[in-house]
Amino acid sequence: MRSASRLGGAAVLAAALLAALATPALAATGQPASSDGSGSGLPGGRGTVFVQTDNPAGNQVIAYDRQPGGTLSQAGAYPTGGLGGILSGSVVDHLASQGSLVLSADGSVLIAVNAGSNTISVFGAHGDRLRLRQVISSGGLFPVSAAIRGGLVYVLNALNGGSVHGYRMAFGFLIPLPGSGRPLGLDPNAAPQFTNTPGQVAFSPDGTQLVVTTKANGNNVDVFGVGPHGYLSATPVQNAEPGTVPFAIAFDPAGNLVIAEAGTNALATFALSASGTITVLSTAATGQAATCWVTAIGGTLFASNAGSATVSSVADTGGTLTPLGQTGTDAGTVDSAPTPDGRYLYVQAGGSGIVDEFAVGANGALTEVGSVTVPDAAGGEGIVAS
Repeated sequence: MRSASRLGGAAVLAAALLAALATPALAATGQPASSDGSGSGLPGGRGTVFVQTDNPAGNQVIAYDRQPGGTLSQAGAYPTGGLGGILSGSVVDHLASQGSLVLSADGSVLIAVNAGSNTISVFGAHGDRLRLRQVISSGGLFPVSAAIRGGLVYVLNALNGGSVHGYRMAFGFLIPLPGSGRPLGLDPNAAPQFTNTPGQVAFSPDGTQLVVTTKANGNNVDVFGVGPHGYLSATPVQNAEPGTVPFAIAFDPAGNLVIAEAGTNALATFALSASGTITVLSTAATGQAATCWVTAIGGTLFASNAGSATVSSVADTGGTLTPLGQTGTDAGTVDSAPTPDGRYLYVQAGGSGIVDEFAVGANGALTEVGSVTVPDAAGGEGIVAS
């Protein structure tokens, strides 16, 4: 019986894969500026930055080539085949989340959420060129964040009480993991939506846990166990952090959990136990408004403060936090992405859909080297760099 069950499961997986492979890829618009096609797609491997517009009239991913010195030049525009979405009450952060655009570790697969059409898009990535391979249901309402760990993907849906749904990645396509959906049990009527919907989903560094923030809807950091076949524990461990509005997630080099707390305008580090409980290690107030997003570059954390148009630099020494100062940005500071070598940080400013370009110096010092305006991206979120 056990052998037959395995064969049946394999048949289902094979059928799903064949169906996915049969799905026609949608054509991209815009031509890459680079014709190099090797590695990053740029001579010298200078890299690429992808930005999601989250436009409700038609979501797109805009590709930028990174030039010497860190400045960006547009290389192409790629429709996702879905629609962006806008949470009620949002102004510069229509998804009110982090991780709405994610790149696989090898840089070959890019996943974008389409909140307005309850789908996710899967692109094959080659340097600054994208090819849309698949548009697939997110398994819920209003997807806002995704996480990739090897061949496992989980997507966070924000509405109807919130949920997470799992997928297996095979040959650059996503195959739904049957029975992987887990409801978060949040109040679906809590308002305004942008502060009462979950903020991010992320894998722990070793991949054995999946972390979800609920923002003001419970003020919880939920931790699911991840089983050997990719299935989550039936329910999460709910770690209550009253009044903090836990929003965005990062992990520092020591493996500590870092949370951007919008309610207290602070960053906090936590030890994450194997049982799913978290223990606070350190907190650092930014002194700014709407501290919602966080990015780690080595031992420095960068918090985006949407209400102050600033990025706060915070030193992280084994989980102990020390504020370093603020750097101004364009209006509506939201998500950010570092280059793999940590030399540059790209910050979305949702007020006018601008990306500010910074060189990262010693002790977390940021020096602006330029900025670009992303077409039709006011209020948009989602940025990654390769």
